[in-house]
Amino acid sequence: MVSMTQAPAATKAARRQHDREIIALAVPAFGALVAEPLFVMADSAIVGHLGTAQLAGLGVASALLTTAVSVFVFLAYATTAAVARRVGAGDLQSAIRQGMDGIWLALLLGVAVVAVVLPTAPALVELFGASDTAAPYAITYLRISSLGIPPMLVVLASTGVLRGLQDTKTPLYVAIGGFIANGVLNVGLVYGAGLGIAGSAWGTVIAQCAMAAVYLFVVVRGARRHGASLRPDAAGIKACAQAGAPLLVRTLSLRAILMIATAVAARLGDADVAAHQIILSLWSLLAFALDAIAIAGQAIIGRYLGANDPQRARDVCRRMVQWGIASGVVLGGLVVLARPLFIPLFTSDSVVQDAALPALVVVAISQPICGIVYVLDGVLMGAGDGPYLAWAMLATLAVFAPVALLVPVFGGGLTAVWGAMTLMMAVRMVTLWLRMRSGHWIVTGATR
Repeated sequence: MVSMTQAPAATKAARRQHDREIIALAVPAFGALVAEPLFVMADSAIVGHLGTAQLAGLGVASALLTTAVSVFVFLAYATTAAVARRVGAGDLQSAIRQGMDGIWLALLLGVAVVAVVLPTAPALVELFGASDTAAPYAITYLRISSLGIPPMLVVLASTGVLRGLQDTKTPLYVAIGGFIANGVLNVGLVYGAGLGIAGSAWGTVIAQCAMAAVYLFVVVRGARRHGASLRPDAAGIKACAQAGAPLLVRTLSLRAILMIATAVAARLGDADVAAHQIILSLWSLLAFALDAIAIAGQAIIGRYLGANDPQRARDVCRRMVQWGIASGVVLGGLVVLARPLFIPLFTSDSVVQDAALPALVVVAISQPICGIVYVLDGVLMGAGDGPYLAWAMLATLAVFAPVALLVPVFGGGLTAVWGAMTLMMAVRMVTLWLRMRSGHWIVTGATR
């Protein structure tokens, strides 16, 4: 019989083990997540010195490219869960084989996107409202940079493979190396070779191809070590697509929510939409920090379920929720303390500052809710519970859309818009919490 003093000690030991696992995966994952948007920032800083028209063209093209790539983020999420399950089951050969199927799917999707973007680039740029002076630069950048979409989708899928193998350090190193290479190539081709905005696009494409090559080297080396086939398998690729489809619906629903929020803010006036963009940039940065815990959740939960250990899956889920809440409280406090310093970095317009300050308080208050949402989202992704995530996000969109669209009708300002965003996160929290409590997400075995 275990004594009363031994039980708490065992609980603390298990909690420390979970904490070590979470930290070991989440910290490198955060670094890799933050490195990704630095690509666009570096390009903007370099191209910005060419002229306003070039920078405006880059802005339009980057928005299109970011949307195209982010839609396929399910390549990372679905692959992480599938690979982690097989790792937990002790079948590394099957795990890497599953990862290769995801990489082949990424290549096929990437080629299809390029085939669409190249001929339609002028129409897409016009649809996004680029000016006559900016449009030629946007078209040039979009057409060249679209060639980097296949390697970027390979990077997403390969990242999922390594996360499933419980490796988040390699993606961090590759992201840092890619960022440095991108900056050096951009400077050299834009100014050294005199290629202008085309040089920036080619520099980014070369850096993306190099990142994909490094990932493929690592994955192929693992495949050969464990005897996994590298050839495309139609059934495996189809299974990856089917697993990713619900997560695609989830991602599109979330994008729709963000677009609605921006559209509503734009109807409130220039000052409000400017303040909204500042707040949205901070909200995205905070999301990276919380999403790092979610990535750890995907990998750890998938591994425990694959190992037929539902109790540890429940335990680590509870621990990560505690991490999410604590992280949200800390981030919320930092937002409140730093808001008088943060906003002037983006604008000196007192009207924009006045619109942003109260809305930032709402964002700060919502961070503990966001912490729970991101963690449970990661847990259910790791469990392969994509269909529920899709339906839950559609339900959230159905609640959010009418509330947000009514903000201008009732004379609400930007604070009300972010109140609607907080409502959206609260709805997500409820739907995810109910699923977690039900236990229906706990399906053990190498496959769901």
